[in-house]
Amino acid sequence: MSELTRLTLAEMRKKLDLHEISSSELTAAFLDEIKSRDGDIGAFLTVTDELAGDSAQKYDTACAKGEKGSILSGIPAAIKDNICTKGVKTTCASRILEDFVPCYDATVMEKLKAQGVVMLGKVNMDEFAMGSTTENSAFHVTKNPVDTTCVPGGSSGGSAAAVAAGFAPFALGSDTGGSIRQPAAFCGVVGMKPTYGSVSRYGLVAFASSLDQIGPMTKNVLDNALVFSAISGHDVRDATSIADGYADPVADIEKGVRGMKVALPVEFFAEGIDQDVKDSIYAAAKRFELLGASISEVKMPALADALPAYYVISSAEASSNLARFDGVRYGKRAETYGDIDELYKNTRNEGFGEEVKRRIMLGTFALSSGYYDAYYKKALQARSLIIAEYEKVFEKYDFILSPVAPTPAYKLGSKTGNPIEMYLGDIYTVPVNIAGVPALSMPCGMTESGLPIGMQLIGKALSEPLLYRAGYAFERM
Repeated sequence: MSELTRLTLAEMRKKLDLHEISSSELTAAFLDEIKSRDGDIGAFLTVTDELAGDSAQKYDTACAKGEKGSILSGIPAAIKDNICTKGVKTTCASRILEDFVPCYDATVMEKLKAQGVVMLGKVNMDEFAMGSTTENSAFHVTKNPVDTTCVPGGSSGGSAAAVAAGFAPFALGSDTGGSIRQPAAFCGVVGMKPTYGSVSRYGLVAFASSLDQIGPMTKNVLDNALVFSAISGHDVRDATSIADGYADPVADIEKGVRGMKVALPVEFFAEGIDQDVKDSIYAAAKRFELLGASISEVKMPALADALPAYYVISSAEASSNLARFDGVRYGKRAETYGDIDELYKNTRNEGFGEEVKRRIMLGTFALSSGYYDAYYKKALQARSLIIAEYEKVFEKYDFILSPVAPTPAYKLGSKTGNPIEMYLGDIYTVPVNIAGVPALSMPCGMTESGLPIGMQLIGKALSEPLLYRAGYAFERM
């Protein structure tokens, strides 16, 4: 791995500002890494080498004229392939969008471009963000850079793998039920699932609109805070965007956690959790105590309903959102059909993968006449209870400490035949999306075989600065 690609984002910024390196040199180093090593990892679906070179040269030219940019100016990045990029394919890792080229940028892309970020390309994912392993991509499987026999997690597995492998200093992912945090934990990087509405979803291809959230993945906590600061904020084009209440996530990052109260939900340490994961989270709790925080166990019984509620709500919303892919307006169209009904059926049958079809059918069933009250309505009621439970905890505690996943990364192919077992792996992450609160995933230990173990810090709405502050203190220790 090149010395340049080992640098943190903050270190790159310093070297660029001191003119010790150019953006073109930095970009070339990452493109060389991708070219030489991504064949073994499979993080990228599209590499935009010419576009990246032009963007880097543009920054270098402006820099030579004495112009000053932002914290991310001239820094390369990788983008999950469900975030619209003008003039660059956005496939959602699906055959149905295999040749789709957006005519506009997502809001997060507009913000990154305005700050001079260099896009290296689009990275792999589970099709339409449905999955936990990045094995559901229609194009290829992504491997975990820490151990290439293991999954990188999902659905933002390409984003996590790109950062962990040194292919990009940061990547954007999306999180509907843990899709940033779980791959971050599996690959040993830092991932933030922001407060719902704090980062615009305009231009994010929807899976479940009330749960989806774009967020950053980086090598360390400070870098993550810098990227979050760049992409967050109100957007009039997103009706769910939060208008105000944002605070600088970096300003107080060095103040530590002394005096903070941390909750440890007992429900997260019941049967099913790997012993290495359990030990690492308890060890993390001890470290926070050494840093001056107080740890208390709490009970959150409503979390038991989170997983079934999530899969009903997310599948119902997916059923509605994916109805737009019908072969009429854009995307793939079946070549043979007799009438309009056959056009719909053949297009969707050929274009969607098995996991996407499974969730569409589940969601359509939950919304159908006679079953709406039995399933979807009850899921929404459970959601209200879960939100109330988090609010109650945050009346007394600053943040919640929990595992990200019940196990470390597992072997490729080991759970593809049992989707229910794979769904159970989301048990610690989906409550956060249901409640709409932020959560930071970061490394906290290793298994005996060298696989990363992640913890998540969960806070109340718009508490990202506090979570970064806690994560930064833990990381420095």
